[in-house]
Amino acid sequence: MIRNAYAQAATLFVETVARVQGHQWQQMALGEWTVRDLVGHTNRALSTVEMYLDKPAKSVELTRPMDYFLRAKASLADPAAVAERGRAAGKALGDEPAAVVRITATRVLARLASEPDAALVTTPVGGMRLIDYLPTRIFELTVHTLDLAAAVSLEVTVSDTAAQLVFALIGDLALQTGKAAPLLLATTGRAPLPAGFSVL
Repeated sequence: MIRNAYAQAATLFVETVARVQGHQWQQMALGEWTVRDLVGHTNRALSTVEMYLDKPAKSVELTRPMDYFLRAKASLADPAAVAERGRAAGKALGDEPAAVVRITATRVLARLASEPDAALVTTPVGGMRLIDYLPTRIFELTVHTLDLAAAVSLEVTVSDTAAQLVFALIGDLALQTGKAAPLLLATTGRAPLPAGFSVL
């Protein structure tokens, strides 16, 4: 299920990027990011899988996708640094960003087919099994593809398997961060979410 969800999320991202028009790449998309920056950042949900497989971890330090996000928030969430990484990733897409994204996805999905679930990857916040790291990338691909679609006025349909994994991860994060109650109230139509609400 996880591998299929990752492939489906990657495919949706590639297809959405292919629909971006030439004049849209420099328009604002998310916070400080242009469409190009956002696509560059999201493409890292593909390229980091390959990058981290090339640096096998010596041990497993994180066993749950939720733990990756919690530790990343504590150590890597400087907004200025995140924004700059996105801009750098956008520039790295070059003159044909859609082609770069498509080639990256094809290469990474082929690499995944030859790697076992238990392969160890070295992430910035600790060693993980590949199968435990992939849901964090499904989350990034899915949410940011929706960001991209909104920025360029496209309609997209998230796969059921990817959505299921993202919802499960959101629920885990809400529980861990003490935000389950407002999320439950909002999703059952009982109260709006507080301003700026996020489980991340």
